[in-house]
Amino acid sequence: MFNTIKQLFAPTNKDLRKRILYTLGALAIFIIGTSIRVPGTQDLTNSLGFLELINVMGGGALKNFSIFALGVMPYITASIIIQLLQMDIIPYFTELSKQGHVGRQKINQITRYVGIAFAFIEGYAFSFMVLGNSASAMQYMYVATILTAGTAFMLWLGDQITQKGIGNGISLIIMAGIIYTLPQMFITAFNSMVAFGDTAKMWLGIGSFALFVIIYLVILIGVIFVQEAERKIPIQYANKSTSAYGAQQSFMPVKINSAGVVPVIFASSLISIPGVIANFVKNEGFASFVNNYLNYTKPVGFIIYVILIFFFAYFYTFVQLKPEDLAKNLQENGGYIPGVRPGKDTEKHISSVLSHLTIVGSIFLVIISGIPILFGTLTKLPSTVTIGGTGLLIVVGVALETYKQLEGSLLTRKYTRDSAYSKGSYRR
Repeated sequence: MFNTIKQLFAPTNKDLRKRILYTLGALAIFIIGTSIRVPGTQDLTNSLGFLELINVMGGGALKNFSIFALGVMPYITASIIIQLLQMDIIPYFTELSKQGHVGRQKINQITRYVGIAFAFIEGYAFSFMVLGNSASAMQYMYVATILTAGTAFMLWLGDQITQKGIGNGISLIIMAGIIYTLPQMFITAFNSMVAFGDTAKMWLGIGSFALFVIIYLVILIGVIFVQEAERKIPIQYANKSTSAYGAQQSFMPVKINSAGVVPVIFASSLISIPGVIANFVKNEGFASFVNNYLNYTKPVGFIIYVILIFFFAYFYTFVQLKPEDLAKNLQENGGYIPGVRPGKDTEKHISSVLSHLTIVGSIFLVIISGIPILFGTLTKLPSTVTIGGTGLLIVVGVALETYKQLEGSLLTRKYTRDSAYSKGSYRR
């Protein structure tokens, strides 16, 4: 890591530093936008509940009800739906997914249109939550239009970061929003734990806060470890020999948590739907049932939440990594798994490996997403103070991916320069 930082500040990588500065400038614009409130509205003072995930990913923009209140969640929702539709559900999307670069461009364009449509629908719903039922139709449209424009601007800003910055524009915006809320969370935790009036209580509070920070760091290290962990399935090719001089064993790497945070987002969204319906219906019996049995802070609701995470983890993993396609591609390239026959046997072997890894990955997701719920239930700290959670998974995943991209770019540049030097054609 230190070697990567050293290379980054080398004189030959000036253009890469400019890309980093451009990215930081774009993210600063996003942070400023989270503080600009929609005209004619006010901060949301009530508990956000299931909307807390959107608030965290948007850097607190929803709580402030800023122009970026919706964040990029409408686009993420559209992206997941379009991705699922490519899995032999709608033939048109399936064909586009097989058309290479042109097909991906078309899919990205459709995803953005669908994301903007979702943003307008969500913005219109949020306008009722903020303005109440007494506003006019034009006022609702006004708020919805501003929120939609905010999401559209964030998508454009993400594209600029991808093209002119260091890449992963949308992901970096989400990560920046989550990191932006962390200092305030630690300040709130410190103020809640430390009482300055009594010396004994003050030192006890400082010790509790230090323990809180240590636990947070331990969980962070654990998340990094699991996110990087993978199972390497050995691969042998018919035209290569592992006993040949200098030959290296080939592997098919499969991550323990191949589904990422998608299962948690799906589970959170699905279990929150009854709560949204209860808020609109205003039926006390139905609202009581939802609160007692479909709220993931209650035992029954938490069990349902865990089951949903397991279900979506299996579903999304096997949708992304199709064992049939992997076995077919392996056979077409002359590869096979030692000790396993090509074809159906290879497909079954890969399915078995995925099933076992998904169990471990699902347990990991349940633990990480369940820690904030248990922490909030067992402690008297404000709801904004949490340990673990989906936000931490996102930050770690994006940070690791961005670091690997920077490291890969530096290695490529170094290899190019070394090749040029060896040929005697390199000039400063």
